[in-house]
Order: sequence, then C-alpha cells, then structure tokens
Amino acid sequence: MAALNPYLIFNGNCEDAFNFYKSVFGVEFQMISKFKDMPDNQCPAADENKIMHVSMAIGNKGDVLMGSDNGSGMGDVAVGNNFSISISASSEEETKKLFDGLAAGGNTTMPLAPTFWSPLFGMLTDKFGVNWMVGYDKQS
Repeated sequence: MAALNPYLIFNGNCEDAFNFYKSVFGVEFQMISKFKDMPDNQCPAADENKIMHVSMAIGNKGDVLMGSDNGSGMGDVAVGNNFSISISASSEEETKKLFDGLAAGGNTTMPLAPTFWSPLFGMLTDKFGVNWMVGYDKQS
C-alpha cells in the first residue's frame, strides 16, 4: 500500500527551514542533497547550492517530511502552491494506477518516467488544484 507524505517547496530557503524543523523535532536528515549533486548536473549556476531534496522521519509511524527549493526557471512559489503530497507506491502497477487516477481531469507536469532516484516517478496537479508527486520506491 502507498504511503503519503507532505512535500514542501521553498524559494531558496529550504535548507534554513529544514534546519529549523530538525531542531524543533530533534531528528536528523535521512537525506539532503543539492542540485549540484545531481548526476550529469545540468542545473543553472544560480541553483547549484539550492536543495534538490531533503527528508526527515518524524515520529515512529513512518511519517516523513520532505522538501526542496524551486528551481530558478520555475518561478516563485507562494502559500497555497508551495507543497505537494508525495505518494510512495509499493509497485510499478500501483504507481501507474494512482498516477493515472489522480491525473484524470487534471494537468500532468512531469509524466511518469524513470529518474535517477526512482524507477518510476511523475508529478501532476489534480482537477481540484492539489499537487501530487507519485513514485515507486523499489526496495532492494
């Protein structure tokens, strides 16, 4: 079954925000990487030190808070469009089913495709204006 987690998006201050959250919740980052750390880095110089992805487990129920900075070519985010709900599906079939279901009547912003972090990942805004990230977290 899929897991749901909030994914916060910032205008260049993601690292500051997540260091604050880390101090509040008393946890460590599970992962933190910058755009310059991507394989075959092709990001603009202005984005190199921005956060590409950060995550931290909060509590003991498997809840994960995730975030990133918005790339400079994406425009600023504002309250209301500064978050997505991230779904970690348990199979490629489930990933496709959830993505296609949520995309019905909405707008696909990144079609499902393999990425360097996931065998299958995509992003969309559903017909109600909610942003979703859907990925398959293949366990080795």
